[in-house]
Amino acid sequence: MSALPQTQPAALVDSHCHLDFPDYDGRLDAVLATMRERNISHALCVSVNLAGFPKVLELARAHANLYASVGVHPDQLPDQPGSACSVADLTGLAADPKVVAIGETGLDYHWVKDDAEWQRERFRTHIRAARSCGKPLIIHTREAADDTLRLMREEQAGETGGVMHCFTETWEVAKAALDMGFHISFSGIVTFKNAADLREVARQVPAERLLVETDSPFLAPVPVRGKVNEPGNVRYVAELVAKLRGVPVDELADQTSRNFRRLFLEKTS
Repeated sequence: MSALPQTQPAALVDSHCHLDFPDYDGRLDAVLATMRERNISHALCVSVNLAGFPKVLELARAHANLYASVGVHPDQLPDQPGSACSVADLTGLAADPKVVAIGETGLDYHWVKDDAEWQRERFRTHIRAARSCGKPLIIHTREAADDTLRLMREEQAGETGGVMHCFTETWEVAKAALDMGFHISFSGIVTFKNAADLREVARQVPAERLLVETDSPFLAPVPVRGKVNEPGNVRYVAELVAKLRGVPVDELADQTSRNFRRLFLEKTS
């Protein structure tokens, strides 16, 4: 992977990050400065539970180029603070103009070895909230693709659309989500050596449904793998995806930025 270009590249958007996490305490100014240096115009700060949502919203309100979502991550166990939510809870918090999406929500069976009906019910609640307030969904799925797609269909998630974030599934799963009107977002995982199958998916996603993200502070891409990730590194993801698709990185940056605006900003304006 080559070094980042010295000339000003086309603006990019990080469609998924967690700048409220403790990894950025005391260094947020430096993270935002790196975003400016690398021409990352905007970032979406994603909620993982309702207890932490006020900090997510505070960040979005304090910075014109940051947006927020509201939701509960599927790995938040039912007895954890801020894990309980209703349609009314989510739609009420989503009424703030800086909140542009519902999520992150979905299903994650990696750590849940027992019955996960509570996860499925909470996912249904998020989809119903998104339909109620007309804001798109941010969906996480891990080792649960069949159930994720089934619940999306049953709850008519296609009415709002959204994004399958940090996508790591097969082309068949991507195609099913695309058929429901969803976008597919790629993180630093696509740059990893063992991601050959995922790179094939990245080649096939229609340009108008493509997004890039960091999922900061996790999943730092090559060549900074192993470090705390941050939105400025989304340019490494974009460079790799552009190379896979045989297009200039500026073209991919323009396209994914337009996609972000259309999905999250125009729909909620």
